[in-house]
Amino acid sequence: MPEPPSEHVLVVPTEVFHRLGYFQGFCGDVDRYLGQLLDPKHIHYRPRHEVEQDPRFKQLIPYLIFCHTDASGRLAIFRYTRGGAQGEARLRSKRSIGVGGHISTIDRGADGSADPYAEGMRRELEEEVVLDTPYTSRCVGLINDDQTEVGRVHLGVVHRIDVQRPAVRPRESELVECGFYPVEALLADLSGFETWSQICLQALFAGHAKP
Repeated sequence: MPEPPSEHVLVVPTEVFHRLGYFQGFCGDVDRYLGQLLDPKHIHYRPRHEVEQDPRFKQLIPYLIFCHTDASGRLAIFRYTRGGAQGEARLRSKRSIGVGGHISTIDRGADGSADPYAEGMRRELEEEVVLDTPYTSRCVGLINDDQTEVGRVHLGVVHRIDVQRPAVRPRESELVECGFYPVEALLADLSGFETWSQICLQALFAGHAKP
């Protein structure tokens, strides 16, 4: 039998990212990067199985972080553990604060007129979690981590989702041990988190921790 067609995912040449300004870790200068990275002249789609091992390309990944601030001003963040069969094999059994995934050709729409990034982010959100609360969303930065095998071929676009109530639950069974945790508890136990979550916790939330 012929092999099933490979998923084709959105990528940008790593050279474009370097030209805009290389960084390692987190960068909050969204305006400097995002418009250029999503420019149609730079993005294209390639078979996922090829680019997972090819650092000449960066796969753009929306990375959504759910936050809740209670009446006393204490910040909590949605956290989960990746189950044994979920998503990227190299990240399984790691804790994470980020929900998201690849942008693929299906996100362009049947007639090719859809905004693939916005549609892909919406699709990933609907596939992975149920939000039973009003929320606001804003893009707060980018993650690049060339010190890990996974990070060398991905570029994260971080979106902070502030929810009115801590009413977020997994839609996928492979997202386990889910819940909102005080930010200081997460910062005190970084070692079990995937690298992107460690980067975001330290860059975005270290100043929010209360003694």
